Order: sequence, then C-alpha cells, then structure tokens
Amino acid sequence: MKRVFTIAERSWQGSCLLYKWQKTLGNYLAVAGFDNTIKIFDRHGQKVNEFNLPWKCIAMDWDKDGDTLAIIADKSSVIHLWDANVNKMSQLDSGMRDQMSFILWSKTGPLLAVGTAKGNLLIYNQQTSRKIPVLGKHTKRITCGCWSSQNLLALGSEDRTITVSNHEGDTIRQTSVRSDPADIQFSVMKTDERASPGESTIHSISSAGDSVNTRDSQSDNQSSEVDVVSVAVGRKTLFLFNLNDPDNPIELAFQQRYGSIVSYRWYGDGYIMIGFSLGYFVVISTHIREIGHELFQAHNHKDNLASIAISQSLNKAASCGDTSIKIHDLSELKEMYAILNLDEETKGLDQLSWTDDGQLLAVSTQRGSLHVFLTRLPILGSSSGTRMAYLTSLLEVTVANPVEGETPVAVAVDVEPNFIAVGPFHVAVGMNNRAWFYAFGDNGVERLKDTEYLGTVVSMCVNADYAAALFEGKVQLHTIEGEEQEEERQTKLFSGGDDKYRIMSHALTADFLFFSTDTGLIQCFFIEDWQNLNEYRHSVGVRKIFPDPSGTRLIFIDDKSDGFLYCPVNDMVLEIPNFSPTITGALWETCPGDKGVFVAYDDDKVYTYAFHKETIQGPRVILVGGTKLPFSHKPLLLHNGELSCQTQSGKTNSVHLTSHSFLTTNFSEASNEQLTQMLRKALMLKRFQEAWELCKLVNSTDTWAEMGRTCLHHIEVELALQVYRMMGNVGMVMSLEDIKSTEDQNLLAGHLAMFSSDFNQAQDLYLASSCPNAALEMRRDLQHWDSALQLASRLSPDEMPYISKEYAIQLEFIGDYVNALSHYEKGMTQENKEHDEACEAGVARMSIRMGDIRRGVNLAIKHPSRSLKKECGAILEGMKQYSEAAQLYEKGLFHEKAASVYIRCKNWSKVGELLPQVSASKIHLQYAKAKEADGKFKEAAMAYESARDWDNVIRILLEHLNNPEEAVRIVRETQSIDGAKMVARFFLNLNDYGSAIQFLVLSQCSDEAFQLAQQHGQMEVYADIIGLDASAEDYQSIALHFEGEKQHLLAGKFFQKCGQFNRALKHFLKCSNTEDSLAIEKAIETVGEAKDDALTNQLIDYLMGESDGMPKDAKYLFRLYMALKQYREAARTAIIIAREEQSAGNYRNGHDVLFSMYTELLAQKIKIPSEMAINLMILHSYILVKIHVKRGDHLKGARMLIRVSSNISKFPSHIVPILTSAVIECHRAGLKNSAFSFAAMLMRPEYRNKIDLKYKKKIEAMVRRPDTTELEEDSTPCPFCDFQLPECELLCPGCKNNLPYCIATGRHMVKEDWSVCPHCDFPALYSQFIQLLETESVCPMCSESLSVNQIRRIPDCSAYLQLNELEQ
Repeated sequence: MKRVFTIAERSWQGSCLLYKWQKTLGNYLAVAGFDNTIKIFDRHGQKVNEFNLPWKCIAMDWDKDGDTLAIIADKSSVIHLWDANVNKMSQLDSGMRDQMSFILWSKTGPLLAVGTAKGNLLIYNQQTSRKIPVLGKHTKRITCGCWSSQNLLALGSEDRTITVSNHEGDTIRQTSVRSDPADIQFSVMKTDERASPGESTIHSISSAGDSVNTRDSQSDNQSSEVDVVSVAVGRKTLFLFNLNDPDNPIELAFQQRYGSIVSYRWYGDGYIMIGFSLGYFVVISTHIREIGHELFQAHNHKDNLASIAISQSLNKAASCGDTSIKIHDLSELKEMYAILNLDEETKGLDQLSWTDDGQLLAVSTQRGSLHVFLTRLPILGSSSGTRMAYLTSLLEVTVANPVEGETPVAVAVDVEPNFIAVGPFHVAVGMNNRAWFYAFGDNGVERLKDTEYLGTVVSMCVNADYAAALFEGKVQLHTIEGEEQEEERQTKLFSGGDDKYRIMSHALTADFLFFSTDTGLIQCFFIEDWQNLNEYRHSVGVRKIFPDPSGTRLIFIDDKSDGFLYCPVNDMVLEIPNFSPTITGALWETCPGDKGVFVAYDDDKVYTYAFHKETIQGPRVILVGGTKLPFSHKPLLLHNGELSCQTQSGKTNSVHLTSHSFLTTNFSEASNEQLTQMLRKALMLKRFQEAWELCKLVNSTDTWAEMGRTCLHHIEVELALQVYRMMGNVGMVMSLEDIKSTEDQNLLAGHLAMFSSDFNQAQDLYLASSCPNAALEMRRDLQHWDSALQLASRLSPDEMPYISKEYAIQLEFIGDYVNALSHYEKGMTQENKEHDEACEAGVARMSIRMGDIRRGVNLAIKHPSRSLKKECGAILEGMKQYSEAAQLYEKGLFHEKAASVYIRCKNWSKVGELLPQVSASKIHLQYAKAKEADGKFKEAAMAYESARDWDNVIRILLEHLNNPEEAVRIVRETQSIDGAKMVARFFLNLNDYGSAIQFLVLSQCSDEAFQLAQQHGQMEVYADIIGLDASAEDYQSIALHFEGEKQHLLAGKFFQKCGQFNRALKHFLKCSNTEDSLAIEKAIETVGEAKDDALTNQLIDYLMGESDGMPKDAKYLFRLYMALKQYREAARTAIIIAREEQSAGNYRNGHDVLFSMYTELLAQKIKIPSEMAINLMILHSYILVKIHVKRGDHLKGARMLIRVSSNISKFPSHIVPILTSAVIECHRAGLKNSAFSFAAMLMRPEYRNKIDLKYKKKIEAMVRRPDTTELEEDSTPCPFCDFQLPECELLCPGCKNNLPYCIATGRHMVKEDWSVCPHCDFPALYSQFIQLLETESVCPMCSESLSVNQIRRIPDCSAYLQLNELEQ
C-alpha cells in the first residue's frame, strides 16, 4: 500500500486531530486542530480551503451525498455549513441556548440532528429549512448518536439512558444502562423466531466464550433479522437493545485481559468486530445460537490499540495501535493482508477512517499529523496488441509490454483519470470532457497535448495515428499528431443525428473504427479510405463490441446480454454458446498461433472460447472452459493462455487459464485422467502439437481416436493420417489416402463428415460440391432408402428401380410387407433380367404374405429359382397352407421338406412316392408310425430301420413278424438297451434262460439277470456274460452264490475279482485234485495281487506240503515268487526247475524257464546268477544242434554237440543218444579226433549196451581203428580286447571275460558282425542270423516269429558289451 500524502501542520503539533472524509465521493478531507481552524484537503493532499471558528471544533459531519459539511464549535450555538460544490461557508443559528455537544446527518435524507450539553435535541431539515427543537430529550449532555436507514435516531447521554426517536423527534423507545454510553450504532442481528413475543432470552456474557443466565424458551429454530441498537457501556460491556423486544436487552462482557472497548464495528451477516485498548482484536456473532462465542481473536498490537475501521467495498478491516496499521481480509481474518509501519510516530496513532469507496485510508496520530494511504485504486486499464497501460497510483499510469519484455514505464499524469487508452505509440488519460495524450519516445514518455470534447468522455480508443472518444452517444475520431494530414481527415464526428440512434460502444483497430448503437447497428469505418465500409443490423441494441487486432472478427454483446461473433468480411454472425448474462467484457488472444481464441469475463470468472473458421460443420464457436478469476481482478491482456489482470493495488497479476493448463503442467507428474482432460482442451484450441505429445504420453486407443476425430472435424487430413497410422487403423488410413487429394473443399468436408458419422451434414456438403451423386451413394450405403429415393429422383432417375429393390429388401426384413410389395413392383426395369427376377421373387413372396396366395404361388412356380420356391414354401407352411407349400417344395426338388409337409396334411401316397429321395429320419419315422397304424408291419419295420429307430424295429420283429433272429442281430449290432430288454423278455417266455440273461445284462438289468441266473442255475453263464464290466458288488454276489454251492474254484475266482483275497485263497486251497493245477495257479495269482505276508506264507506252506503232507511241483513255487516279484528266489527256483526238467529230458521246458527268468532279472536290473547263464547257454546249444542238423550244417551241429557232450552230466536221461549223435556229427564234419573221443566214452561198460544197434558196429570200428585227424577251428577276435580265439570259445584268455554268444550259431560275438533279436534283445552274428532265418521263421532263443527284414546290423555294440559286464 502506498502513502499518498501526509498532513503535518506545525500549528497542530502535539494534539490529536478531528477529521472526516467526504461521504460517497471521498474527494475531500476535513481536518480540525486545537487552533480553532478547519482545513479542507482534496484526495491528493492539496489544501482546498481553510477557515477559522470562534472556538475549538468539537464535532463535524458530512451529509449523505457529501455536499455539505456541518461543524459545531465549543461555546457556540451556531452551526457552520460548508458547501463543497461552491466552496462556500454559511452559518445556521440553532436557536438553542445551551452549548452544543453532538451533530450528525441522516443516512437517507437531508436531516441534521444536533444535541446539547443539557440534553436537548434539534432536528434540522436542510431541504425545507425546518427546525424541530426537542427539549428535555435527556437530562444531561448528549454524547453519542446514530441514524438508522429508516430515519430513526438513537441517542446516548451522560444521564445513562438511551433514547430512540423518529425523524420528528418523538421518543419511541427508551432504556437505561449501568454506565456512560458511547459509540452508539444501529444494525440488525440474527435471532430465533419465538413462539410468543413475551418469551425472550437475556444473555449476559461474563467472559467471552462463557454464557450465563439463559432462560429456557420454546422456539422453532427459524432464523430472522431484527433491528438492534448497540452501545458500548462504560467502555467495558456491549449492550444490544432489541427494538422489537425492549424488555430483554443483551449485554456482553469481555475478558479483563483485553482492556476497555476502544471501538467496534458491525459488518457482514450480523458480525461485530471489537478493538480493545490492550491491543486485542475480537470478532463475535450476534446470531442467537452463537452469541457470546468468539469467532476470531488476535493480539494485533503489543501495547495498545487506538482505533479500528472496516471498508465494506474493499471487504477489509484495519486496526491501528503502537506505530503500525494491520489490515485483514474479512473473508479470511486469520490471514494478514497488509501491515503499514509508521515508525516515525513514536507517540502512537489515534483514529482510522476509510473513504466510502475504500480507495483511501487515513490515520491520525497523537502528535498531530495525518497520513493518507492508497488502499484501492480505481481499476483503469487498456491494452493494444501486447502493450497495456494501467493506473498504478492516483496520478500515475504505467505502460508495460510483458510479452516482448520491455521495461515498464511510469507516466506521471496531471489529473486523477476516469479513463485510459493505449496505442502502439501513445497513451491517453482523461477525465470528464478532457484528455491528455503522451507519446513514447527514445527519451521516455513526453506529453503531447490535451484535447477537450463536446461532452463527458465515457471511453477512448487509440491506434497508431488516431484517437476515438465516445461521449453523449457520439464518437469523435481525430488524429493525435497528424497536423500534416488533410484537413478533412483530421477529425470526424459520428452521431445518430436527430436521435436516430445513440452510440453505445466503439473500438479502434489499425485500419478500422467500429461502433455499435442502441438500435442494433454495427458500423465499420475504413480509415484509409475515410468512408464507411459496411454495416450490420442486429435485432436489438448492441451494448459492447470487441474486434480482434485485424478487424476481421468482432465480438458483440447485445441488450439481452447475449454474445455473438461477427465477421465483417462476409457478414457472418455466430451466437456464442453458453454465454453468461453477467459477462462484461472480452479479450482476443494476441499469440499469433491462436488467432481464433478469445475470452469473455465477468467479475468472478473467465470463459475461454475458440472460433473455428473451417470445420466440417462450417464456422463454429465453442466454449473451451472456465477459469475462476481472483477477487477484484480486471483482465487486460491475453497471450498464450496467460491472462494479465489489473488489481486494486495498482499492480498486475497473471492468471493461467485452466483451458491452457497443458502449457504450464509438468506432464510427468500428471495422472492419466488429468492428461486426458488436458488433451481435450488442447484439441478444442487446435493446439495439435501439444495434443500429439499428450496422446503419446497417455498412449491409449481412446485418446488417439479422439484426436483423429478432431482432425477430421477441422479438415486436417494429413494430421489425421498420421494419427490413424499411429492407431494402426488401416481402413481409415486407406480411406483418407483416397480422398486427401480432393480439391473441392465441400466434397472433402463431406467425406470427412461421413467418416465422422454426421450424415446429414455430409449430404449437405456433397450436394454443395461438384459431385452431388456422392450424397446418393452415401445414403444407399447407409440404407437410408427414403433419402436415397428423394436424391435419386433429382440426381439420377435411372437408379430409382435399383434403389426401390434394395429398399424393398430392407422393408421385407423389418416386416413392412405392403410397402415392400410396392417397391418390388416399382423396381421392375424390363431391361436387366437378373434384377427383374429378384424383383419378381420379391413380388411372389410379398403376394403370399399379403394373402394373394394364388398369384404368389404361380409366380414362384414360373420363376427359375429353386431357393424362391423354398422361401415361398416356408412362408405358406407358416400360414398353414400345407398343400401349396408341399407343391412348391416338390417343384423345387426339396423332397424332404415336401414329404414333411405332405405328412402334415396326411397325404401318405405322396409321402410314399417321395420316400426313396428322403434321408431325414424324422420323415421315415412318421411314415413308419402311419404304416404300423395301418397294420403294414413289414413296411413299418423297413421305415423304422431307415429312420434308425432300432427299438421299434426290434419290437415289430418280435411282436408282429416273429423274427427273433433278426431282432437278436440288430441288438448285437446296435447295443440297444431297450431292444435288449425286449429280446430278453422274448427268450424268457421261451424258457431260454441263458439267452435271457445275456440280453438282460446287455440291457443293463443286472439285478434281474442275477436273480434269473440264481433261480435257474445259470450263474456261470451270468458270470461269463458280465465279464470285466461288473462291479465289486456283482462279483461278491456271484462268489457268495458259488460258496453256497461248494464250488470252491469259482467261489475263489470271484472273491479274487472283488478283492477279498483271504476268502479267495481259502477256496482255492479247498479245491479237489482234479482242479488242483488251475486252483494253485489262481492261488498264486491271488497272493501276488494281495501282497499280504500271511497269505504268502499260507500258500508257501501248502506248496511245500506242510499242510497236507504232499509237496507240490516246484514250478508253482517259481510262479509264486514271480507273482510276488521276489526275483532272486524265483531265479534259484528256476535253476532247480530247469535242472529237474533236464534230468527228466524236457530240455525245451528247462530252456524256456531259464530264458523267462533271465529276461525278468534283466528287466529288474538284477545280476544274472552264473549258474543260470551257463545252464541257459548249454541248453540253448543243445537246441541249436537240432536246428543246424536239420539244415544240414553238420559242422555247426558238431561244434554245439562237442559243447553239450563236454557237459553230458547235465543230460542224464540222454547221455548215450547225445554221445552217439556227437560221434556221428563229428565224423560227418571231419572232426575225427573228437568223434574218436566220444566213441571211446560210449565203449564204457555202463553205456556200451545202450548204444543203438544201428550205430554200434560203426562206433566200435572207430575205436578199433582210430583216426586222430581234426579240422582246425577258425579264430575270431574277442569283442572286448580283440584277442584271437576259437570262434566257439566263450571265455577269453586275454581279458578273462565271459563272452556273449550268438543265439544262431553258439559262437562268441564279433563287434563287426553284431545284431540282436528285436523281441528278446539277445545278440546274434548278423551274417549267420540272416542265413538261419532263410529256413527258420522263429527266433531260436525266444521262439517269437521273426523275418530277415526285422534284423539290423548294429555298428556300435558298446552298449551291449556294458550290459554283458552287468550280467556277469
């Protein structure tokens, strides 16, 4: 806040001053000192007048309009009146004989109240000069008083009474108080409306915040306002006197630490602000529910508080004390608005007073000086381009250009201006009918001239050369410095003349002068040509106009408070949407990139609008958003979303528009929702670069789509292409690529409107373009047939039949058959055969649907289309016209549909004719039922069979055709449950229980089958039939049955199946000798499944003969061990069994036992016992002898016989035959020495007599004449160490390994000639195995079928050699 001036008269020093501001205007300040003088100063501190009084001034007051100052002096009965308008002093004799002590003007009228030291009252009416003396109003000095807005006068006196009188001086209320009253005021307070007037409440506040003496009352909580007189009593309490309830006043007392009441003020909605002597500043409410409670309290001043003041227009409160003034905002008291320090006033401050308009605040001091501060400036400002001028002090204007960064220039002016105007090179200020012009130069600002006008100037505009002033409904345009201009171009007056119109507003751009009138005329004057350019007439008066800097667009507000945008270039007028009626002004955006953006503002809010010149909907104005305007801010300049505003303090403040928040927000800190909101604003403002960045940040399909739609709306095709490419919308990209080269703007806009689904707009644009047929094509594509037909009738009549057909198809689809028929008939061309056939088909269908069946059927029959016959048949079928429907189906070769419909109308002969062409089961079934009803069972059976209704086929075969064999065949093939039941019943009637049981089981009637089997001794049949599909309960039932019949084998078998292994084993061990072998096998199987040690031991005891003294065959023990997976025990048992088989001469059995055990041990990865491996090798060698001898390969047979004969003890039953064979085969193979050795053995006494007589003499001859020649055996390498050894040798002398042997020859294996049997995996020499399989068809080891093609040579046999080491 700025100090405007200080009054420090030397004659007043050392005493307190009495001063009063002129009411309403605040142009004058009257000050009285103790030296009997009155001095009048203007608002700039200049002394206007001074005059002397006979005695010291004791009171003065201005009337309500500020025209007259009334003064009373000590020891005088004269009232001095100073007229501010004529600067003249006059005197008025009061007529009172005693000294005057109080004077006060009425708030509403020309009434002056004067009180005297003896309590008398004078009321003087200045208008009528009438005096009303009221004697004895009080008994002592009247010290204070106040007028109400209803012209009631309240007075306080030293007699401690308060009176309330009317404007005639009659007392209407009177009350007494406990001490001297002071500072009496009128106001209203909030109270509760009482049920009865007598029930009031007295509140006495002993200390702020504590309420006492509260009497109960019945109230209905409705708040109302009542007139109250308030008075400070003894400077200690605040007394509230309710004029409506004078018997129940309220007295408020406060805490002693506050000190005494210095001053108080009412404000707002019944609030009181009180200043206390010890520096405290308190606010209370007079609402009856809140009374007595402090709403706010502050210790504003350390030592003392001298005065408080409130400015309602500023909404501010001030207190002074010590050496400072503190100012609070009434809307937020806790916040300190300003602090003014007067450190030079060491004696302290005295009284505070504000002008009515709140612009100036005066404070007097204890040492006799007076300071005036500027607290609110008139908000005067103007802008031109990016330059603005605004009032920064009462006599100072500042010119600034914040956009271009120019240093602000302060211009001292001669008068306090009423208006300011700024141009590119000048600033003008003025008041009343005079204006002063200043020019910007290199040396600063210099005053050019002042100009007087023919009336009081309301507003002024300035451009580079001219100034235009509006006064008394006229505008004067004149040059500023242009003396060199032609005289006729020096000045021009625009007026309505003869009261045709009154100019309401004007504006000046670089080239044009615009003005608007109360008749709605907007005139444009072209300065360069010095003539009117054009005019626009509005329906009502135009109040204000705001052109853009170029003058091509203009905003105006009419008398209805509606806003419009006017383009003088083409006289286009657009109504501004959502235009608030409170809007008082508008500003255009000065940023070159936002030429179409402007704001409209009122006292509280700024509305951002955007004018879009080119959109698919034509020029438009849209509301972008609103921004709250801080209190008392006036917009001066808008640039790039930043609004520069003038404030009451004479400074400027920037307000960032929320519509442009994307320019000031840090995107990285914003949420997705905020980014999306900013994107919408950017798109509304056509700030596509910022919108692109926002879309990339949000990166959602919705935001890109929104930007794409906006680009289409603004006909920004290239940018739209980029957006849809980012979205991956191939269809839209291709569509835009197709149209982007379109030069016709209307056609292009039509395409874009269509893409945006604004089809009506698209049609209008197409019709206005060079290709109006595009509108027709669009309507056809959209199936807007009515519109398409209307367009076709005008644009392309040849297309009407085709559109009619398409429309008819649509109408048929929605069920409007009457109109569909009409359009199908209109669609006939007699030229396009395919098209006409489609229309005829439609006529046929619609005729049938409309009831003209004959016409429709005839058309359908004649029509070549099968599908039409089907469609018409379906329609007729739906209408229950079965005969015609079937006829059409048959004509269309839809035999199944025809047969179905013939069935519905009972035309069986037709059905029979069509049946061979019908495959639908349903039709055959219906036909079958009909034939069965007619008693033609064979035909019915055939039809049921065609329908695959097997149950009915079986029923007919059994009940009517007596053909059970065919019925049984069908049941077996189809597995029909119901059919099986029927067959079962049939066999039951024939007492064929076995067959009956079988079919009962097949029909899932297990209980009935079981009972039948039980009754007729067919349980084994039943058991065989149910097989593996039965449940445990079924098996238990069968087992119990056999248990009852003492059939132990069968009982055990089924107890095993149902998992009752204990009972199963018990029954198996009870079996008779005839069943012994099978029973033991089943017992072993049972124990293997049970895995129960007790059952295992029980079976072992049985097999060992401990239970009955009869040991069983060892093979059972072997099988038991195998079943129990006890492979080592099984191996030992297998060796024993094989030995017994060998002893008995059953060499193949022994071989198979050892082989199976061998493979099992390998599978379980258990080491093969050497005895087992050797025995298997010897037995296998014996088996190979027979194979090779049979093949005639005597050498291989002889070699194997030599191996067998070397182990002849293992063949005790056939020693002599084996040795005999060895002698013969060795002899044949040329192994004479070996033959001699075995012949010598046969000559032993124990064998000699057993030799076959056929060979005996030959053998004896060999012994008598020995031949020791021997064919040397070939050597082959060891597969482990490559040591050369005889090919039949199986132990390598080099590496001491037992060598794997060939299952085809018995020789040891060779790595290079390795193969294996694919079944048993035993090795064989590949070359020898192939030879063997040429005559044999099974593997010599596992006896599985084998062929040459299954054998493969194995190049790497290392895995088999490792396996051989494991076996060893």
